[in-house]
Amino acid sequence: MLEIERIAGSGSVIRDPDIRAAYSHDESEVEPHLADAIVRVERGDVLALVVEIAAKYEIPLTARGAGTGRVGGAVPVHGGIVLSTEKLNSIVEIDAQEGIAIVDPGVVLADLHAAVEAEGLFYPPDPNSLATCTIGGNLACNAGGPRAFKYGVTRNYVLSLQAVTGSGARLNVGRPTVKGVTGYDLAGLIVGSEGTLALIERARLRLIPRPESIHTLLVFLPSDESIGEAIQATLRRGITPRCLELIDSIALGLMRRDAGVAIPEGAEAMLLVELDGDEALLERELERVADAFNAAGALEILSAQSSTERERLWAARRELSRTLRGIARFKLSEDIVVPRRRIFDLLRRCREISEESGILMPTYGHAGDGNLHVNFLWDDPEKRPEVDRAIEALFRATVEMGGTLSGEHGIGVLKAPYLPLEQSSELITLQRGIKALFDPSGILNPGKIFLTERKGHGTC
Repeated sequence: MLEIERIAGSGSVIRDPDIRAAYSHDESEVEPHLADAIVRVERGDVLALVVEIAAKYEIPLTARGAGTGRVGGAVPVHGGIVLSTEKLNSIVEIDAQEGIAIVDPGVVLADLHAAVEAEGLFYPPDPNSLATCTIGGNLACNAGGPRAFKYGVTRNYVLSLQAVTGSGARLNVGRPTVKGVTGYDLAGLIVGSEGTLALIERARLRLIPRPESIHTLLVFLPSDESIGEAIQATLRRGITPRCLELIDSIALGLMRRDAGVAIPEGAEAMLLVELDGDEALLERELERVADAFNAAGALEILSAQSSTERERLWAARRELSRTLRGIARFKLSEDIVVPRRRIFDLLRRCREISEESGILMPTYGHAGDGNLHVNFLWDDPEKRPEVDRAIEALFRATVEMGGTLSGEHGIGVLKAPYLPLEQSSELITLQRGIKALFDPSGILNPGKIFLTERKGHGTC
């Protein structure tokens, strides 16, 4: 570690137990693990040198941004070094003419949003943790968010990356222009690899024009089944909302009981819908959307146009995870994706699993792209085996419906045991071979995605 401290500078290597404890966990339920040391880097070239030294001594290395992950991706399960990029946080350039932003991995997403929107531009990815999460973590997990239905996920806005492989080699991958097909799409491969292939030193991101106007609707519906009817009625009219969020009957009932939210009598489900674009077009779209919801049996539709009104309607959705966390002693949240036409089938299967296991399972999420967050709430620690069986039943149902195990949280530690439910052994072997090419010593975020893998064994 003296070698790293000489390179990174005095005070950059931290062994204080209290600080190490703060970096021992993320926002998942993965058991905390202490790293041997925390290394905070402030320059990209230093990041590469730290990785090179870690590879030399086979020291496990876990990259960390803000630690907002939900599957244990930033937990140093094999000890070693936590490499923090929180101080590598410059917005290097915003080129309004080309529609490009060049940023360091430690930039907070909300700060990037504010900076590009001040230039009349728009960076769409918007995970719920946008006020604290960082670009590096977003890239590592290919973060999505409510606006992904219309605009896509983080990968859709990555042009190129400066990245460091597990041997310390610095690579420029991707392309400098909006269009280009030279060679393999290694930037696209690194995005979403959860820090297991390379660490991101800098990113060139694509920006688009900022929408002129935004309108938000809160729609109360009589049943979970009517959610699917409302979604299909909207899409059949040729309208693509930028956000289409659902809250099922169980979650809505808990909000009514414990969160003090004003919910109409008889409402059993809720949609939060947001449209954006030219003002003149939005007026017509709002009328058509309202017609679609009324045809699906909407009990009440609330509309907001000002930013203050929109924030009021969004508040209940953003606080839902916190609300649910206060209802039971234990809470787990799993994000899965099914085809839109199977959303109600998935909700119905969740009811069955809940009845079979005795575990409360409120669900909410991004209805537009079928990405649902299924929560598991319980009080008795002895019920954890039932919870695990319920989670496996959910994952099996998801795959059987043509879905996938994660839409935006990643696999990390928590979902690694279930990867074979979706992917064949041949595919998993191929991916592990790709990791070995990028990370020959197996030091980058060992223990994530795959149950077993080569990993570093050195200590600091």
